[in-house]
Order: sequence, then C-alpha cells, then structure tokens
Amino acid sequence: MKDRDKRVEPIPDEFSSYEEAAEFWDAHDTTDYLEVSRPIEVVSEFRGRHYEIKIEAGIAKTLRSQAKRKGVTLSHLASELLRQQLGANQ
Repeated sequence: MKDRDKRVEPIPDEFSSYEEAAEFWDAHDTTDYLEVSRPIEVVSEFRGRHYEIKIEAGIAKTLRSQAKRKGVTLSHLASELLRQQLGANQ
C-alpha cells in the first residue's frame, strides 16, 4: 500500500484523560497530522548541567545529615567538598 492511500484516523475532539491521549499518540504518528499542526516559537535557556555519580549508601547518609545540619542542599555540600578535595576554584 502506498503512503498516500494510508487511512489516517481523525484526532478525537477531546480525551477523557491524559492516559487516553497518551494511548492515542502511542499508536499514531504525529507526522500524519501535520495539516492540523502549527509552528510555535520556543525560547529556552541553558540553566546548567546535572551529573549523576554512584556513592556508597553510608557516605550518602552522612552527606545528607551534614547538609541538613549546615542548612545547605546536598548538591551544594557535595560540590563544595569535591571542590576542596580537588583544589578546584570553580
């Protein structure tokens, strides 16, 4: 069958839930609905990178309690300790 002969199911006027909408779009190709699409302008801003590292559970517990005691976020304390240990001035 040629693509132009492909029958495209109409988009429902409403979905009763997010799950129903997700099921519809999981089963359909958005490029089949370009005629009802419209371009939008998006402005985005880079806010920084996040990194994930594995650490031992005991270290995480100690880090969490020290951060709480100092009134800082766990991420802030971890970065500060790594900065001090590595001699980085960033």
